[in-house]
Amino acid sequence: MKKTALYAEHVALGAKIVAFAGYEMPVSYSGIVDEHNTVRNAVGVFDVSHMGEFKVEGPGALDLIQYVTSNDASKLFDGRVQYSCLPNEEGGIIDDLLVYKMRDNDYFLVVNASNIEKDYNWIKKHAAKFDCKLTDISDEMSLIAVQGPKAPEVLQKLTDENLADIPYYHFKTGKFAGIDGIIISATGYTGAGGFEIYCKNADAPHVWDAIFEAGKNYGIKPAGLGCRDTLRLEMGYCLYGNDINDSTSPLEAGLGWITRFSKDFVGKNIIEKQKTNGVTKKLVGLEFSDKIIPRQHFEICDDAENVIGEITSGTMSPSLQIPIAMGYVPAAKSEEGTMLKVKIRNKLADAKVVKLPFYNKN
Repeated sequence: MKKTALYAEHVALGAKIVAFAGYEMPVSYSGIVDEHNTVRNAVGVFDVSHMGEFKVEGPGALDLIQYVTSNDASKLFDGRVQYSCLPNEEGGIIDDLLVYKMRDNDYFLVVNASNIEKDYNWIKKHAAKFDCKLTDISDEMSLIAVQGPKAPEVLQKLTDENLADIPYYHFKTGKFAGIDGIIISATGYTGAGGFEIYCKNADAPHVWDAIFEAGKNYGIKPAGLGCRDTLRLEMGYCLYGNDINDSTSPLEAGLGWITRFSKDFVGKNIIEKQKTNGVTKKLVGLEFSDKIIPRQHFEICDDAENVIGEITSGTMSPSLQIPIAMGYVPAAKSEEGTMLKVKIRNKLADAKVVKLPFYNKN
């Protein structure tokens, strides 16, 4: 098992450590609900250094990214981030990712931890046709996510960059906690606002400690992977391996907004046919009135108790205090307000299709 550069900090803080994506990672410290509420209301700090990072450089860098990703990376400018996915030849999703434009001919890709090798080999296979260089720098980088409404105020103490001037899905590279060349990115996986800080492994412990020192009067707490999952689910954000995978298309997963048919990309013909003909299944949000906990793979049924789909992600929402889930159902059953049932052990629980996200901070 690998350890991140911040492993010693997690142990010192009493984190519960679990195996995840080949790493020993903190799943919780003070408890999932407490950490969840801290992120929603104040500021929480996540070590997500297990994520993968690739550099794509050279005259053909943009052309490669355009071909292997679904979104239109030509719209990017220096300092802009884009959410996208890597489609396969069958129209499924190899992974979802972030694309950073550092400057012309220089891009930075951030992929899921469990897919680093798969993604790298996939992109490398196609890179041979383009004039560019692909480099896996995952083992050199640490990533600290500082999330919550008080995160900007905390982090502003550590940089001369005006964080208010960095809109959502934009970034700057500059001095942070006294260290040059750090990427300060207005992104996250919680829906609570905040930033993600990319730094070298050697600098990670110093950056981590500086963040906690700056936040000591703001209720700052470390947060683990457990609440990261409940936070993202409340926002309806897809998790690779649960809500999207090699056999789910972007259109089925509600990711048509990151699928641009104005350019050529892997799997375009199949996905474009789905757009023309309509998809047969869709990922939907489900809310429950019963106090149950829906889990992945629980069966979804229609009124006649016929199995029509399954839960992909589910939890008891700490913010809303109701059970919530996402799952795939036939397109005809995906309309908001449709009543369905979910098999939970030997019982059927009523579930209503709702519009995502489940949680709206406004």
